Amino acid sequence: MANLPHLVQYQGSKRNLAKQILQFFPTKMTRLVEPFAGTGAISVASSAHQIAHSFWLNDLNKPLIKLLELAIETPHELADFYQKLWNEQHDDSIAHYFEVRSRFNETNDPRLFLYLLARCVKGSVRYNSDGFFNQSLDKRRKGTRPETMKKNIVGVSNLLNGKCKFTSLDYRDVLEQTQSGDFIYMDPPYQGVCGNRDSRYLSGIDFDEFVSTLKHLNRKNAVFAISYDGKLGDKSFGKVLPESLNLQRLELEVGRSSQSTLLGKEETTIESLYLSPSLSESLVDIPIKDFIYSCKKPKQLTLLEKHGEFTTTTR
Repeated sequence: MANLPHLVQYQGSKRNLAKQILQFFPTKMTRLVEPFAGTGAISVASSAHQIAHSFWLNDLNKPLIKLLELAIETPHELADFYQKLWNEQHDDSIAHYFEVRSRFNETNDPRLFLYLLARCVKGSVRYNSDGFFNQSLDKRRKGTRPETMKKNIVGVSNLLNGKCKFTSLDYRDVLEQTQSGDFIYMDPPYQGVCGNRDSRYLSGIDFDEFVSTLKHLNRKNAVFAISYDGKLGDKSFGKVLPESLNLQRLELEVGRSSQSTLLGKEETTIESLYLSPSLSESLVDIPIKDFIYSCKKPKQLTLLEKHGEFTTTTR
């Protein structure tokens, strides 16, 4: 799964967790809807494994969703633009980066955004209080080489071209427009990490408002999954969604934190995946590798991947 094409190493991407997350997707869906698409890692993986054949990619960050659209619909033009821009940096790569950043903040050109994401620190998006991209560059490298970038762009396009709807709407507007047969995967900013606004996002989401929206989805009997809160060692990130939603909560092991390792700590990153009641019911008694899923009573499960097998423990 990690060998699938991807535009950039985007912070918060579920690319490395896609294999585990896809285990819990329904076998039949008319369309996969991502209200918080990011760089579309889950849709890429779903297409590669033929789990879904139609996609709605939405993100409130308009340059990001436009970038995804360009990569999927006009891959060679985007790759050529990136190559030209990447080659311009060699005389003074630091000054070049900040020049491109200024141009992007003036124009919101998604093609410039690709270069910034490929060169910035840890592939992480940062914005100032005025909404301008202000992340610094990684001085240790010059970004993805053009030949590698082209290969990834074309790879993403081959999987998703002609299959996608692209929008930049509030997530609630997307959810109101979903239809029977849609499967919704949500990966919103962590509440408690971003609040209503955080430098990593153009905007956050209100926790109570999000919970209310999920209640409405349950009343519609919508089928959905949510990546939401998590923890690193003993430190939790994000507020656990309330039991009143009757969601099945799984904890997926991402792996050992490289940052903690550098600090001499052995800490594992865990991320939660919530399954809607309608999704949980469809998975009852369906074996997934060595894992038999049952949701007759709400439980908190821990799903750990070891040597290609899946085991569970109930808390």
